[in-house]
Amino acid sequence: MQLEAVHARLKTVFPPEQAAVLAEVIHEAYTDLVKTGDFNELKEIVRDLGAKMGELAEAQKRTEQRVEELAQAQRQSEIRLTRLEAAVEELAQAQKRTEQRVEELAQAQKRTEEELRKLIGEHAETRRQLGGLATTVGYRLEDAALKALPALLQRDHGLTVKGRLTRKFVRDNRGEDIEVNILGRAERNGQTYTIVGESKSQLSKKDVDAFISKKLKRLEGVFDAIFPVLVTYMISQPDVEDYARQKGIAVYYSFDF
Repeated sequence: MQLEAVHARLKTVFPPEQAAVLAEVIHEAYTDLVKTGDFNELKEIVRDLGAKMGELAEAQKRTEQRVEELAQAQRQSEIRLTRLEAAVEELAQAQKRTEQRVEELAQAQKRTEEELRKLIGEHAETRRQLGGLATTVGYRLEDAALKALPALLQRDHGLTVKGRLTRKFVRDNRGEDIEVNILGRAERNGQTYTIVGESKSQLSKKDVDAFISKKLKRLEGVFDAIFPVLVTYMISQPDVEDYARQKGIAVYYSFDF
């Protein structure tokens, strides 16, 4: 058997290095052992060996194919891992931006609360000043009314004021002290009346009702006869004066003084 021929046949199945080694092994075995009577047996051995080698070659191919598949899977895993890392980084950046925005909003909220506190303080001061101004205006209106009402009540209602009109605290029918803005005594046809009055910068129906419930009702029984009076700069609606007169209350304006 020629070494070259064996080598050539084996190269069709095995890689060149393996084919060379196998060819040498077979050639040596053939040279040392093969006799004419054993040739057929040797051929059978070579055939079996070739079959085994073929199976090994197929197994090698499958192994290489599997390795390639694993390599592909590894590359895909690396791609997914890279994408995942990018997504995680993007989320981290988004989280940082969110935290920064939250901090900005917190700072803005603090500034807003501070401005609100200042505004509340200014509003309270404004209300205090307006309250003081309203009180001053009310007292001026009352002062003018205290001087002018005796003549007006005499002219319009035949009431003669005794003494002077004033403002003072009076004990009501609940046993509590309430402030009466305009208070005095008057006579008409031999009957004595107590003048009970109040001033409002702008008189409304609500003010009329409050005057009745908070002053006149609470003074019932304290004085025998009450003559109620309201003084104002102006009314809030055209029918406020008629509403008050229907309740038995005299109404006077600042320009009457």
